[in-house]
Amino acid sequence: MPQQRVLFVCLGNACRSQMAEGFARTYGKDVMVAESAGLAPALAVPIETKETMAEKNINLSAHFPKPLSVFPPDHFGLVVNMSGYPIPGFPSATEWKVRDPIGGTADQYRATRDQIEQLVMMLILDLRRKSK
Repeated sequence: MPQQRVLFVCLGNACRSQMAEGFARTYGKDVMVAESAGLAPALAVPIETKETMAEKNINLSAHFPKPLSVFPPDHFGLVVNMSGYPIPGFPSATEWKVRDPIGGTADQYRATRDQIEQLVMMLILDLRRKSK
């Protein structure tokens, strides 16, 4: 079975969707090709996001926020929305309720990271089951 193309979306593409893309590319590259984007992209991925992911040995130093518009709507088999808002052009997106840690403490970043890691791992396991 071919790899599933997955797009992770949050508001600024600076924390949550970047974390999800990092976990997906690290742990799930056998079953998915992951990208991320934001509804209103930030200027950069904050150091807090990079440091929090580095604690899990995932390097986001080359990552940068991207607008949703760089991806055609029919490019992905699965779109995961963590923004809390509807995504124009992607009405069938899967919703993940994940708190945005921007402006929060290191522990809040870690809690968000750990929640996203669990969600991504469940998605990877589901895709592996379906590929058999």
